[in-house]
Amino acid sequence: IDPPKIRCPTIKDKWAEPGKLTTRVTWDTPEGVDTADGILTDVTLKGKPSKSDFPEGLHKMSYTVFDRAGNKASCRFTIRVRVRRCSPLFPPDNGYMKCDSNGDNYGATCQFTCTGGYELQGSAARVCQSGLSWSGLDTTCAPMNINVGVRTAAALLDQFYEKRRLLVISAPTAANHNYRFQMTNLQPAQCGLDLRHVTVIELVGTYPAQVGRIRHRVLPPGLALQLRLLLQIPQRSFQMVLVDKQGIDKQRYPFPITAAELFTTIDTFPHRKDEMVLQQEAGQTCQS
Repeated sequence: IDPPKIRCPTIKDKWAEPGKLTTRVTWDTPEGVDTADGILTDVTLKGKPSKSDFPEGLHKMSYTVFDRAGNKASCRFTIRVRVRRCSPLFPPDNGYMKCDSNGDNYGATCQFTCTGGYELQGSAARVCQSGLSWSGLDTTCAPMNINVGVRTAAALLDQFYEKRRLLVISAPTAANHNYRFQMTNLQPAQCGLDLRHVTVIELVGTYPAQVGRIRHRVLPPGLALQLRLLLQIPQRSFQMVLVDKQGIDKQRYPFPITAAELFTTIDTFPHRKDEMVLQQEAGQTCQS
């Protein structure tokens, strides 16, 4: 006549594990007690079993037991999983951010990358720590400052190492047909150049009247000459040299090419493929 009795476990709030939004919860299965049948071990659980991984949130659980006469007893308990979180981070201006896990939970790592023409300052990666503060320093993307007052061509190129690709365009005169055609072709493609982290260096004229230019920054004639000698570029004919971020001479062009052809070549570089994934996730594109 009397229904059995059962007492559910009492479980304190649980915290998610580092780098996860879940935690494993373990408890002992309760037993039913009946005045006629004694101990009842055939209990039924509604919900995830013990030793399961529970996600963030409140989980309602219950156990049910019957005696031989069909009398029923139930008990209920809850499992609440909490996630330690740092204050949210945001992508820097002129850059983008990629985080693992949930982006702001304890153990999550956020990595930062700047768009073309900008240098990363602060921490390239930050981790949400147990004290709920981010490791490292605030991340910003500042315009790249190119020092054209260096003494050697090697020192000039070192400034671009692992930051920018270079397209060095050399011509004997500013009136050179190939040079004029190439510059006209590249002018409307500036967005595509920036998207691919390409800096254009122009070397025009022959020594001592040659002029070097990086956009609006003018290179001293001696530095322009050194750059031609270092990259083995002839003074008296048109030539372009494509240099990757590791300073490797990747391609030489004795004649002008279209921006589309240039971009197709750059997009085959291994590091460029990783950049494309990040830029696609950040929605960074060119209209044309």
